[in-house]
Amino acid sequence: MDVNRLEQQMRFLVEVDKMKSVYRRTILIDKTRRESDAEHSWHFALMAMLLAEYADPEKVDCARVIRMALVHDLIEIYAGDTFAYDVQGNQDKRQRETEAADKLFALLPEDQAAEIRALWEEFDAMETPDAQYAAAIDRLQPFLNNYLTQGHTWGLGGVKSAQVYERMDPIRVALPEVWPFVDKMIQESIEKGYLEKE
Repeated sequence: MDVNRLEQQMRFLVEVDKMKSVYRRTILIDKTRRESDAEHSWHFALMAMLLAEYADPEKVDCARVIRMALVHDLIEIYAGDTFAYDVQGNQDKRQRETEAADKLFALLPEDQAAEIRALWEEFDAMETPDAQYAAAIDRLQPFLNNYLTQGHTWGLGGVKSAQVYERMDPIRVALPEVWPFVDKMIQESIEKGYLEKE
């Protein structure tokens, strides 16, 4: 056994425990508190597994998508969570996250650092079928929370329906069978006053 390798892996695992303390704007469905990045990633992974039947089985490898779900927000332990609808916060997001990735993945043995970074970069680029499915699920998860909390986070950010439609577009592309369900919830959110129509 390579003791140095194991020590690097353990250091990384201890470091990423910080993800449990990175809180997102999204609140839990029971409205008791904000959701952590770790909770979001777990829910994303579970949703990716359960909803895989709506993805193209010829193109999407669900096991890879679950791996993406588990690592896609790790860099936020250094970069912080950037609210999806925060125009100013998103201006330097890429730079902050790249610097965080450099720092975090350097803790791992080189082969694992390269593997995890590649998954993170693929997810972020949203160009492959796996990444497109992952992006769709990543957006569906907080969308459901927003809908079921009467638009809580949308209200805090002054989010308009056109912004939500734009943000949810990966669902329309990667999960066309699921899109009518999402569209219906957006329309209901407008009707119920959770979202302002724009």
